[in-house]
Amino acid sequence: METRLLDLLVCPLCKGPLDHWRPPHQERQELVCHADRLAFPVRDGIPVMLEGEARAIGNEPPAPPVFPKPSASDAS
Repeated sequence: METRLLDLLVCPLCKGPLDHWRPPHQERQELVCHADRLAFPVRDGIPVMLEGEARAIGNEPPAPPVFPKPSASDAS
């Protein structure tokens, strides 16, 4: 999804900011409103910004990024 589009999108309910959750750090690609605790799906690169399509989420923050550990061969 384009960064420019993400900068323009807001939550359709509260007009607040959205976080872009995506694999591999998250299970699925979604736009998340923490204020309303809703995750809006992104299907085929298109955000579905309908309240009826959103899923409720808890207060969990997004998973931290996972970086591979450097191997011994990277140290040289």
